[in-house]
Amino acid sequence: MSSHKFLVHADGDSVGVAVEDFKAGETVVGIIMDPDHEITVKSNHDIPLGHKIALKDAKTGEFIIKYGEKIGKATRDIKVGDWVHTHNLKSARW
Repeated sequence: MSSHKFLVHADGDSVGVAVEDFKAGETVVGIIMDPDHEITVKSNHDIPLGHKIALKDAKTGEFIIKYGEKIGKATRDIKVGDWVHTHNLKSARW
């Protein structure tokens, strides 16, 4: 079992990606890959493997950053530790 439960691709990203499932209320450790250092966040929701956890608050309409790129906009206010997915994020791809 790894010591971290999510990855952040670039410093400044709004979200990290779960590499394991985690539960609401759980304090989880992530690794920011560039530069290589740890970040700790308390999860507000159950978040499944491969889904995103918010690392920053975002207001409705603000861009969400992943890989150092704008991946979409918040469709409602998002708090640090929230599950970020199709229920609160409109993809920039379509």
